[in-house]
Amino acid sequence: MWQPMFMHACFIDWSYDIIVCIFCVYKYICRFTLCITYVEHLKMNSVKRLTESSDLKSIPSIYAYSTNSNEYPASDPQDSIPVIDFSLLTSPDPTLRCQVIQDLDKACTEWGFFQVINHGVPETLMNMVIKKSSEFFDLTDEEKKDFEEKDVRDPIRYGTSFNTKKEKFFCWRDFLKLIVHPEFHSPNKPLGFSDVLFEYTKRTREVARGLLSGISTSLGLDHTCIEKALKLESSLQICIVNLYPPCPQPDLAIGLPPHSDHGLLTFLIENGIGGLQVKHNGQWVDVNNTLPGSFLVNTADHLEIFSNGRYKSVEHRAVVNNAFTRISVAVANGPSPDTAVRPAYELVDEERCPATFVPMKYKEYVEMQQSNKLYRKTCLDQVRV
Repeated sequence: MWQPMFMHACFIDWSYDIIVCIFCVYKYICRFTLCITYVEHLKMNSVKRLTESSDLKSIPSIYAYSTNSNEYPASDPQDSIPVIDFSLLTSPDPTLRCQVIQDLDKACTEWGFFQVINHGVPETLMNMVIKKSSEFFDLTDEEKKDFEEKDVRDPIRYGTSFNTKKEKFFCWRDFLKLIVHPEFHSPNKPLGFSDVLFEYTKRTREVARGLLSGISTSLGLDHTCIEKALKLESSLQICIVNLYPPCPQPDLAIGLPPHSDHGLLTFLIENGIGGLQVKHNGQWVDVNNTLPGSFLVNTADHLEIFSNGRYKSVEHRAVVNNAFTRISVAVANGPSPDTAVRPAYELVDEERCPATFVPMKYKEYVEMQQSNKLYRKTCLDQVRV
């Protein structure tokens, strides 16, 4: 009798172990499935929707940037941010023209970042761009779904973070990216957005060409050199509208990590809420108290390439806050898409100053940047000798 009873007890223990194992496996599968579902939910929805969907007290772990970064905090700049008076570039007084060219050279060399005043773009138009951008993000999910990102080459791309397919953590940011030149693309909602954006990007393109004419001269080249060499008549111009909603833990999240921009010059306007930080002399500095109606302009990767390293593209980042929504509109002004950008021949000397970059078509560079994680100057390093 004892042997069957013993075998029966073993069978019960063995059955119990199997049940426990099955239960544990089921529990972890459920947890894993919930995790994947949650991440996919975050990928499909905007940060704006996340902040509106519940009484959010803390950020999801996938947005925790500070645990992945050794970045130092920012401080107020010791030096004043350079100011360029655009109107002086066409002044009939050669002394004033010479002075503003020197100012441009100094700003590009020492900062890679400056404010532009007296540029001729109406402040009312700039304010309307911000207003209409805000109205776009206020559209319903169903309305914005028509513009959701499917491919980095799409001329209209609405999405969140930067590249959720490549990133280990997400940026606290929603965006709308539009190719606005040489062909103009824009959502047909909200009403009037397309018309306002068309006029604004056309006017900023004119300012960019004026600044690049001055920069050509500051490099010791003919004032038309950049325009002709990089075919600015058919330049690739991309407008990026950024939305940074209030974040319950702003010290843990990031709007955009440290990076440099593709292109020649990037123009930025915002809704009066600070958040831009620029790397200057190895330190992060806050960009605050900008002049009313001014453009914030930074030098980008392809100006560094064309100038053979004389003018560096500047690293910058966007931080978030827990009280206000920040909206910024950046316009990247680049060469024509099919132009293979290389250092200007006049700035290359095989013995004293050899070329420090290899040629690459601009559109290929943009696709490379947009298809990868956004971090520092990793794309520029790909074409560095």
